[in-house]
Amino acid sequence: MTSISFANELLRKGVHFTSIIIVLVYAFMGKQACQTLLISYLVTILIIEHLRLDRGFKLPFFHVVLRQKEKSGIGSYVYFTMGALIVVSVFSKNVVLAAILMTTFGDMSAALIGKRFGNIRIKNGKSIEGCIAEFIVDLIIAFLFIRNPFISVIMAFVATYVETTFVKIDDNLVIPIFSASVAELAFIALVFL
Repeated sequence: MTSISFANELLRKGVHFTSIIIVLVYAFMGKQACQTLLISYLVTILIIEHLRLDRGFKLPFFHVVLRQKEKSGIGSYVYFTMGALIVVSVFSKNVVLAAILMTTFGDMSAALIGKRFGNIRIKNGKSIEGCIAEFIVDLIIAFLFIRNPFISVIMAFVATYVETTFVKIDDNLVIPIFSASVAELAFIALVFL
């Protein structure tokens, strides 16, 4: 990987740090404030996407962080915002916080480690090294918030599996939804065991 493409990936993943705002708002201001923030942000970025895609505006900074497929389609930040809004609206607080941070930092570690150190490629171009990095990061995050080793492993596995195998559906949408869903279902199952 060239140093320019790695720098672009680093910049792109740096934008993901804005998800920490979601976590902080939820943690300190509550669910409703977080939903209001996410809905406001979603409306704003949908307007930006309209200007960019339908009206041909070239917005500063956006063109640098967009992947090739996003230059003529919806950016992954829209999918991430929708995924975050869904999990904030449906699931319990610690599951939400873990799912959002796993989507951010797990995805980031997979991309950066995979692009920099990935030598063993799987069929969709992703690397085993990136998958392992994501799983470890996801597991740490899940355990910090969930405190249940069994549920943390399941949640981390699902997030890593989705990141690795979903190609046509944006992983920023499905990682938080799927990982939060399995965590909640596992908590329910534990109650009945």
